[in-house]
Amino acid sequence: MARRSLNGNPYRFQLTIKDLLHSPRTQALRQEIVYRDRVRYTYADLLDRIGRLASGLAALGVRQGDTVAVFDYDSHRYLECFFAVPMMGAVLFMVNWRLSPEQIEYTINHAQADVVLINADFLPLFSSIRGTLSTVRKVVVMSDRDEPHAADFPVDAEYEPMLSSSSPDYDFPDLDENTKATTFYTTGTTGLPKGVFFSHRQIVLHTLSVCITVSCHDTPLRFSTSDVYMPITPMFHVHAWGFPYIATMMGIKQVYPGKYEPETLVRLILKERVTFSHCVPTILQMLVNSPIAKTVDLSSWKVVIGGARLPKGLAKAALDLGIQVMAGYGMSETCPVISVSSLKPSMKHLDNEAKSDIVIKTGIPIPLVDARIVDKDGTFLPTDGESTGEIVVRAPWFTHGYFKDPAQSGELWRGGWLHTGDVGHMDAEGYLQITDRLKDVIKTGGEWISSLDLENAISSHEAVLEAAAVGVPDAKWGERPVLLVALKPPYRNNGVTEDALREFMRQCAEQGRIPRYGVPDRCIITEDIPKTSVGKIDKKLIRSMLAEKGASS
Repeated sequence: MARRSLNGNPYRFQLTIKDLLHSPRTQALRQEIVYRDRVRYTYADLLDRIGRLASGLAALGVRQGDTVAVFDYDSHRYLECFFAVPMMGAVLFMVNWRLSPEQIEYTINHAQADVVLINADFLPLFSSIRGTLSTVRKVVVMSDRDEPHAADFPVDAEYEPMLSSSSPDYDFPDLDENTKATTFYTTGTTGLPKGVFFSHRQIVLHTLSVCITVSCHDTPLRFSTSDVYMPITPMFHVHAWGFPYIATMMGIKQVYPGKYEPETLVRLILKERVTFSHCVPTILQMLVNSPIAKTVDLSSWKVVIGGARLPKGLAKAALDLGIQVMAGYGMSETCPVISVSSLKPSMKHLDNEAKSDIVIKTGIPIPLVDARIVDKDGTFLPTDGESTGEIVVRAPWFTHGYFKDPAQSGELWRGGWLHTGDVGHMDAEGYLQITDRLKDVIKTGGEWISSLDLENAISSHEAVLEAAAVGVPDAKWGERPVLLVALKPPYRNNGVTEDALREFMRQCAEQGRIPRYGVPDRCIITEDIPKTSVGKIDKKLIRSMLAEKGASS
């Protein structure tokens, strides 16, 4: 970096992403970063490559305020982009490559991306929309192979040759902390994706608060410098929940799995001795139910579950394998973490059955998050574990609004509180519990039924892999609940019937676990539960499918 003059004036410190690198620069230069079985390098190499990437992008014409879009799997390259792009003063745009080509085209044009860095695997997809991208000036191809990849459109550089030929000595500017750093698009099931964005200040504050939460509290999932971190949440999804920033700031060994493949994930967990991950319930379900999980020791693995409710049956199965799990709660709009379901020290003696009731809770708000429950008039409700209303929140890192969408930004921040759209309550211990999404609550005969409570109840059936509860129109009751159920492989074609599952839900009602009017009219066995691009259950699609089949008849 260039020498700064010493003029005797106090330094006006700004909270910027480059400041997260101070600690690893002095304390962890020899620590490892691993990508699959292909790349292994040190933090010293990471710092070198961050400088080279910035120099290479600058040579392509990237300037402060430009937007750099990235298509890649979870990789060391993506980690380098997490730092180099915003540290230049440019905006890192994390493209959700699981969206449809039409949605990807929309988000790139809406974000006004100037440069695209793309994994060679996605070249056919990109080729199909390249001619309609109005702002993209340059394209850089990323690849796991040494040889260049052919594309039927102009490519301006290959990632590795670009870094090799660029200088590591890039003079990163001292930015204003409110400079826009990142952007990505929500994956809601209605309407076009909405762009959210975060400043350097917001990302640094989120990093610090989540770090305090997972590192300082005395819980079974404590995250320390002796851990080995591997994300199993796409890095395009809300900065992989912010953990790459936390792990890098702490100088922790990091492992990036690339494309998600069950065998590769388990092999990396074992070979690299991974101890800390995060994922959606679907991924944990896949790993817990894989044959290899019964033959290896996973008792050193700690996993934060988010993106959808952690069912009690899955939590108990993981705990029984020795895997420490807890739920985390957040939104794209909140950067994302709002709360985590940490076990308190007084709860450590509980058995797995009792622990699973706690770790599936929505959780305790993390430091600097102010979370309240409000009724339909916006009045705060008591924290008695019973009074139910919408969860509204405030924190200094929440997005200020949707990109180029003032109307929905105003709706998001009604009354100066971010409205989550989630219904729930808070108990005297400080634990939030979501009971449903406002749009997913089932109203039958004037009574409200929590779809999440129905899903949680059926998840405790030994044959159930996962389930989704939705309301379908009913002439008499307005709506009635229907369960869509996927079975574990050993139970498929093995005598488990829809009537048997409905009888199980009747027993749950008799035990007081769900209301009697909550027993679903039907339990429909299916091969797969429809999901969104980030692994959330797509209830809008399920309702549409059931309406076409006449499920309420």
